[in-house]
Amino acid sequence: MTISSMTGFARVDGSADGLAWTWEARSVNGRGLDVRLRLPPGYEGLEVAARDAVSKRFARGSIALSLALERQQGNGSVRLNELVLADVIKAADRVSALSGAAKPDAAQFLMIKGVLETADQAVEDSEARAARESAVLRSLEATLDKLAEARRAEGTRLADIVRDQLAQIERLAGEVRASPSRSPEAIVARLKDAMARLFETTAALDQDRLHQEAMLMATRADVEEELQRLAAHVSGARDIISEPGAVGRKLDFLAQEFNREANTLCSKANAVDVTRLGLQLKTVIDQLREQVQNVE
Repeated sequence: MTISSMTGFARVDGSADGLAWTWEARSVNGRGLDVRLRLPPGYEGLEVAARDAVSKRFARGSIALSLALERQQGNGSVRLNELVLADVIKAADRVSALSGAAKPDAAQFLMIKGVLETADQAVEDSEARAARESAVLRSLEATLDKLAEARRAEGTRLADIVRDQLAQIERLAGEVRASPSRSPEAIVARLKDAMARLFETTAALDQDRLHQEAMLMATRADVEEELQRLAAHVSGARDIISEPGAVGRKLDFLAQEFNREANTLCSKANAVDVTRLGLQLKTVIDQLREQVQNVE
């Protein structure tokens, strides 16, 4: 199973009973799961179901959902709203009785808003609305499925990049391990030079103290522990990439551990080639940290 990215986009169109709609979903990096909804007036009731659908599919990411509606062209059928017309006539009779003005004719009555209705203005019963909202939610489910697919596709690309960076870290650590400057002969030579410089500036040193200083210098220059931990982190990161579910936080933690070991290695380096390799390690690790920030 491959990792998923937190970046993706999806769009799904739907229609029913003369109404067309479009769901759009955009996802970017986020420390947790943050869902932002933009729903048209009258559809606020879908928010709970929409948030629940998102939380079932995703663990991390900042996800923006928007629903746009458009009334499709009606079939041209018109009906008379008799209840509204009756109220209008009653009002017109009262105005005529009070003012003595002539009553409006039929054409004037029909021009009053609400007397004539097109088919899409008819009062909708609860069952029809519930059926349409169900269709809209099904489109949302399809949108989120497409978003998850897009995030997985981006995650596959990310996994290849991360694996390549882990291979680079492994190679650079191997070069440090094989550095001629880490051979016993080279270490002894550096210690002798350091002791010689110490004797040049100091009149006399206790032999026990001299032995302690030499051991301390040798310990500080040894990067074997850092190399072993780097190798363990590489192995751990490869295992994590193959794990199911959201692994971004684990990879982010390991990237910090990689950086800590590289810093220690550079601080202990006492040869030009090891310093150079340590700086290359830090560069690759910084690139790794940038990539894992986008892993769910």
